[in-house]
Amino acid sequence: MNITLSELDTNQVYHLFTQTVTPRPVAWVLTDSGSENYNLAPFSYFTPISSNPPVMMFSVGKKPSGEIKDTVRNAREKEKLVIHIASADHAKLVTESAATLDHGDSEVTANNIELVPFEGFDLPRIKDCPVAFGCSCMKSKKWARRHSPLCLQR
Repeated sequence: MNITLSELDTNQVYHLFTQTVTPRPVAWVLTDSGSENYNLAPFSYFTPISSNPPVMMFSVGKKPSGEIKDTVRNAREKEKLVIHIASADHAKLVTESAATLDHGDSEVTANNIELVPFEGFDLPRIKDCPVAFGCSCMKSKKWARRHSPLCLQR
């Protein structure tokens, strides 16, 4: 079967990609909304793209209103984030943290997720999450104007 992507709408392309590019890891991304108020959201368009330098990328859509999502806003402002790789035990929490909340409302607080200090990094990490990468946003004015941030692992 040949599919011409330009003939599909964005939603159809999204479903085609998510149903055919598998397995697809999920990045569970923690950012700082200010005053130790943390945003936590899952993103399924995520992958490492380089090991030297170590670079990960995730793609973030917009809120239903068309506004940028809090993850992008916070990452641009603070330039730090933590990408967690959740286990199957976290499936329900990952799904619940995908809810669209007002800016400043915390998925961490709403879901009683325990954070712990992340040794050597500015932000905390999820206590019982098996993998966490402390990341800094890469600088690219052209990229940042049009897209979500790229992340560089520390």
